[in-house]
Formats: sequence, structure tokens, C-alpha cells
Amino acid sequence: MNIQVSPSPIPNSNAVSLTSMLDRDDYLTGLLNQVTATKTEGWLQELRQSAANWVRHSILPTTREEEWRFTDLSSLRKVEFKVEAGNFASLEFDILPEAANSRLVFVNGVFAPELSAVSDLPSGIVVSNLAGLSAVEQEGVQQYLAQAEGAQEVFTALNTAGITDAAVVWVKKNVVVETPIHLVFISGEKLTISQPRCLVVAESGSQVTLVEEYANRRGAESAENGVYFTNAVTEVWVGDNAEVIHTRVEQEGAEAFHIGKTAIAQARDSRYTCHAITLGAKLSRHNLEILQTGEQTQTTLNGLTIISGKQLSDTHSAIALNYPHGTSDQLHKCIVGDRAHAVFNGKVFVPKLAQLTNASQLNRNLLLSSKARVDTKPQLEITADNVKCAHGATVSQLEDDEIFYLQSRGIDENDARKLLINAFAAEVINQIPVPSLREILLNTVNNLKSLTND
Repeated sequence: MNIQVSPSPIPNSNAVSLTSMLDRDDYLTGLLNQVTATKTEGWLQELRQSAANWVRHSILPTTREEEWRFTDLSSLRKVEFKVEAGNFASLEFDILPEAANSRLVFVNGVFAPELSAVSDLPSGIVVSNLAGLSAVEQEGVQQYLAQAEGAQEVFTALNTAGITDAAVVWVKKNVVVETPIHLVFISGEKLTISQPRCLVVAESGSQVTLVEEYANRRGAESAENGVYFTNAVTEVWVGDNAEVIHTRVEQEGAEAFHIGKTAIAQARDSRYTCHAITLGAKLSRHNLEILQTGEQTQTTLNGLTIISGKQLSDTHSAIALNYPHGTSDQLHKCIVGDRAHAVFNGKVFVPKLAQLTNASQLNRNLLLSSKARVDTKPQLEITADNVKCAHGATVSQLEDDEIFYLQSRGIDENDARKLLINAFAAEVINQIPVPSLREILLNTVNNLKSLTND
């Protein structure tokens, strides 16, 4: 597999300043002590120790920092979280028929073999938890785990410091996997912190479709309104002429905190598509970072955020197009009801070396309440002189004349609003390549309550 380190990495906008690193963050230290209590051995323990040393000299970001000025973590600091083993009893989750036998399930970050099924996979692909890999496979994992750009962002480093297991998807050279791979991460025990970790390696010429799902615990022992914290990291390495189609669904509990990092490295002629769906959590943040490490890459990012109540959802994306002939196309849509607050900050970097780049970025927002709020900041940073780049953002409400038109056709006002909201969301959902997941998400959007309450 030919993946090289880029000479122009993504600017580390989430890095802690040297001045801040001189201060001790007692809350962060408490979290670190929780996640490092369980020890591992060998190379994994060395990796964890290195990350832990960095975290000890870091602080959690505050609204004084530009990258976090709309996302206040003070409510997170009020909760003392603990690490707790996964409870597999009475669990309910959606099984996708297309991935009925290509599924890994983790509960509170702990692998659940009795809920997983990987019997329907072709040769040339490894789908396993880290502990289930052979010694040779683990040697390969060492080259990629925690090696993506942005590893020293504070939440990413905290996750690395606590790694005891991980979901691993490794596709060998020129292997085309028709069956989607479903990775399910379930949390929900009250006052717990879980740190799911996922590593995807697609070697040159391979193709794979991946569904990564974060869900609230459901079932008889579920704590529907429990406060818990999910700190997730996924690394995706896309080799020369390889293709990864990646759908990420976050549907945590109503009182949950969710911080997620998705880091992608794209080699020459590779294709990466991400459909990121955000529906849950009291406070959620998704950092999506794409690093181009070769020419002629294609990157497609589709995002959909639907929030209501007092939810806050923050999406930060960064695309570093460091080589010629790269193409990126990003569409992120937000539907915001009640007093919810959506944040979008998308950056595209096109340095001088990246001539003949074609990059577009659009953020479209639909406000369903007079008290709903959105802060949007699409950004292009271009120093190349032979490129085609565009970016923009729109903020709108449901149009009265559109609602009136539907009412004139015999549709009541409430159903008319639902139709318009569904049509807005469907532009993203309909591009997901797994039919059963599309249906689940469309039904979820259709059944969402209280989106329009003032």
C-alpha cells in the first residue's frame, strides 16, 4: 500500500497553545486517569503512554479559542464520568439486512462477540476487533493506528491513551467487497465514558462500503435520559486507486455528549465518500479531516444535521488538497428546530502545489423556529493560481407560499411542513448506498417530534 506523509498537512486548528500547556487541567486529568486504569502490553501500551503524556500537559478547549467559540464544554465539565464494562443484556439495535453477517458490535467500547456476525465476508478482507487479530495482522495495524494527522488534538489523544480494543476493517489489494460492513457502537450507561476506536485500511485497487453507527442503549435496562460521554475516533487510509464509501450515523441519547474525529488519508487516484448524519446527543461535535497524499483524488462529503430542543451540534471539516488534479465536493445541510443551535465550519486548503484543483463547498440551513440558531463559516484558503473553487452558505425558513400550495392540494399544514422538511433531508439521505439504512433514516426524519415548536 502506497500512502505517504504529506508535505503540507492539515493545519492543527485544535492544537493546544504552549501557554495553555503550562497549566494543569484537573478535570482532563481525572478523565485520563479513568481511561488509563486498564493496562495493555507491548506496542499498544507504548502508544497509549505516549498519548497520555501529551494529554497530561493539555487542557480542554474553551470558547476563547476560535475553533470552539460556539461550542461551550462547561456542561461537560460538571459531570464526573467513569469507565464501565459493557453490559450486553437486553440490547436492541437495528440490524441491516444487507450487513446481517458482516457486523461488529461494541458496547461501551467493549467488543460484543455474541452480538456480532462476520460469516458472510469474502477472502481478502479482515473485519475484527483488535484483540482478535493474528500477530501478523497486528504488526500491520501498528503502521496505521494513531498515525493519521491530528493525533495530538486533545480528544483524539485522550482516546488513544485509553485504547484497549478497536474495530479493524482491512481490505487487501484489488479486493472488491460488495457486502457493506456495519460497525455498531452502543453506549448509554449513566455517567460512563466510552471511547470507540475504528481503523479502516483499503489497500490499492480495493473497494469497500462502511456504515459506522453510534447509538443510545435501548431495551429493558436502558437509561433513555442518562448522561454519558462518547469520545470516538476513526482513521481511514485509502490506498492508490481504492474507494471507500463511508456512512456515519450519530444518534446518541438526549442527554449524551458526543465528540467524534474522522481522519482520512487519500493516496493517488483514490475515491472517498462520506455521508455524515447527526441526529442525537445534547452536545455533539464532529471533526472531519481529509488529507490528500497523492494526485487526482476524489472526495465527496455529504452531511445532514437534524436537531431540536436545546441540542447543540457542531461540524468542523478540513480538506487539505496538497497535490494537482484533486476534486472535492461538499454539501452539508442542517435542519434546526426549537432552541437548537447548529454550527458548521468547513475549510478547504489549496496550496500552490495543488494546481488544477476543483473544489466546491455548500452549507444549506433550514430554521424551523424563530429561536433556532445556526452559525456557519465556509472557508477557502487558496494560494494556487489555476484552480476552480467555490463556497457558500444559505439560511432559510419554510416558505409560506410553498406550504399554501400544498394546502391547496388538500394537504393539511402539518403534513405540508413534514413533506418540505423530508424533501430537504432526502437530498443527502437518498445518496446513502444501503437501502435499508436509507429507509430507517427517512422514517426517523418523518417521525421526529417537536421540530417546529417555538
